[in-house]
Amino acid sequence: MTGSIWQYTLLYDGGCPLCLREVRFLQGRDRQNRIQFVDIDAPDYAPEEHAGISYEQAMGRIHALRNDGVILQDVEVFRQLYAAIGLGWIYAPTRWPLLRSLIDWVYGLWADRRLALTGRPDLATLAADRQCRDRCQV
Repeated sequence: MTGSIWQYTLLYDGGCPLCLREVRFLQGRDRQNRIQFVDIDAPDYAPEEHAGISYEQAMGRIHALRNDGVILQDVEVFRQLYAAIGLGWIYAPTRWPLLRSLIDWVYGLWADRRLALTGRPDLATLAADRQCRDRCQV
């Protein structure tokens, strides 16, 4: 990752319609190519190429990797990515101590319920299906 043109690598769920909407927005605004996008739901997602973040970890909470090796998680991903595309003011209030705690808590609720809210199987089922798919590939 170091030395690449990317400042961030966003790990996103390509099977989630809301996640895809956010990715498309970021891609459209990322005029300086600061963000690399990696679909964790793709069959070729390789944790070893992304700081060892497993499929289950990445599906449970949003992650991004900075090109200096720092792993970002949860709302901090959005704070930094939006700043990178020149829209940091949108997430700036989420840095205020009281609001930060509230927003982080709300994100945690969302992340815990995201799969059900988007009509998908639970994380355990998705992980088992992925393991089966990985074992069954020749």
